[in-house]
Amino acid sequence: MDDRPIGIFDSGVGGLTVCKAISDLLPSENIIYFGDTARFPYGTRSIDTVVRYSREITEYLLSRDVKMLVIACNTSSAVALDVLRKEYALPIIGVIDAGARASCARLKGDKIGVIATRATVNSGSYVKAINLLRSGIQVMQRHATLFVSLTEEGWLDDEITRLTAKRYMQGLYDEGVRTVILGCTHFPLLKTAINGVYPEIDLVDTGIEIAREVRAILKEKNLENGGGAGHIELYASDITDTIQRLKEMFFGNNGSEIKKLEING
Repeated sequence: MDDRPIGIFDSGVGGLTVCKAISDLLPSENIIYFGDTARFPYGTRSIDTVVRYSREITEYLLSRDVKMLVIACNTSSAVALDVLRKEYALPIIGVIDAGARASCARLKGDKIGVIATRATVNSGSYVKAINLLRSGIQVMQRHATLFVSLTEEGWLDDEITRLTAKRYMQGLYDEGVRTVILGCTHFPLLKTAINGVYPEIDLVDTGIEIAREVRAILKEKNLENGGGAGHIELYASDITDTIQRLKEMFFGNNGSEIKKLEING
């Protein structure tokens, strides 16, 4: 039995979708979550800046004796995952490989769509990950930066959100894409709105997929917590209305709180 916590971080509130998926699948595990809301968004930052932010957060989580690190941010996964794996000895996973594997397993046709932040799209990380898994698949990417803002505004199932989905995704649909990776952890919050416009598209939720990978790695490395109810600690570098609202949506208004934590190098 290993009761040390799992560390999870994201650039903002979207990583709460990953935190929720992991806690649902692994209710005995202790979790420390950090959302870097004060420096959000990462998707418009330079690679050097994202790597620096990711290192700073990793150092903090290591100081809390985490047994595993989950990068619940597609931008950080795209540009910082390999760097962190070289520098730190604990298991570190990102959301991109999990999303790529799930999309290949659920593929309809020979095309996979990816909607993500501009930084994730420009990195080509999903294209590389998918091509390593299966050759002959056409990966069609679209940056959908406004989806992040709509999520932060709380417009999860709004007419504006549906119109935005049509603007970003109609081209993919017209090209015959029927499997689309939600390549930002904010985007699963918009699944109802997106599927309201495109019910035939299979939306790959990376949060659910990464939770399954966490379970497999903990079992493989004998890091599982044996029993009892796990404890979740939630931190953010700025306490916004959005993160408070999502905390209550996912974890209830049960007296738990999100605490402010500033992490600097």
